[in-house]
Amino acid sequence: MNNLKRIMIVDDHPLMRQGISQLLSIEPNFTVVAEAKNGIEAVSYAKKTHPDLILLDYNMQGISGLETLKALKKDNCSAKIIILTVSDNKQDVISMINQGADGYLLKDSEPELLLSNIFDVLAGNLVVSDKLTDFLNELHEEDNIREKLANLTKREYQILSEVAKGLSNKEISESLHISEGTVKVHVKSLLKKLTIKSRVEATVLYLQQTH
Repeated sequence: MNNLKRIMIVDDHPLMRQGISQLLSIEPNFTVVAEAKNGIEAVSYAKKTHPDLILLDYNMQGISGLETLKALKKDNCSAKIIILTVSDNKQDVISMINQGADGYLLKDSEPELLLSNIFDVLAGNLVVSDKLTDFLNELHEEDNIREKLANLTKREYQILSEVAKGLSNKEISESLHISEGTVKVHVKSLLKKLTIKSRVEATVLYLQQTH
């Protein structure tokens, strides 16, 4: 990668900004174009300096990293955004990736690994710290489940919600004013679409997605 990559650091700790800046200065392809101490500065500096990549802290005073990320995206900021944080909370990781972060790295990463991960993100890859990769797998599973549920017909989804209440085919047929045979056909169809085998699995899956 011969062309110079413009990087902005967003962190409310001056020492952390200085440390990251010094680390990036080792790499001749990186130049730090701005350092912001909060989300408001981040959005303002991003407009002025047009960075290729933003290293964004998650836990900041005032506007959080999540709100900053949303504001940057709303502003059509084209930079790749890596969350660099101490938080290994599963929900934080999922929230940031769902909002469009290109990477989620922990501040205790080895310096060489951090630089390598930055190059990976600039190359278009989604990167998370090794110990957080399981969360990503869960995120993909949730996406798959949502897709499968979206493939159900309106009637199948309606019957799934009745199954989740613990109703039998007979009770569902009475509740929805359709024949028991029709209910059976729909139940069989929705189990197949969701690639599951039992009503219990269907109930668990439904409740996971609606709670």
